[in-house]
Amino acid sequence: MAEASRSYDLAPSEIESWVEDGRKGMENALKANSQDVREHYESQLKELQEAYGEAMLELCTRKNCSRLLGEDEK
Repeated sequence: MAEASRSYDLAPSEIESWVEDGRKGMENALKANSQDVREHYESQLKELQEAYGEAMLELCTRKNCSRLLGEDEK
């Protein structure tokens, strides 16, 4: 750490904090259950697909309504 501090003109405490942050991140990654992560993303994907479907239905409905209203005005 001292060598890196001298080589890159950084404070040793700054390098130590980076190392500690990296350690914490790796520990959290190892603790995460891949099944839980997968279920979380699948749940998010399902919600987004439902929202997309609803938006498409609304868009189609609005187009049909405006087309029908436009035809009624003629």
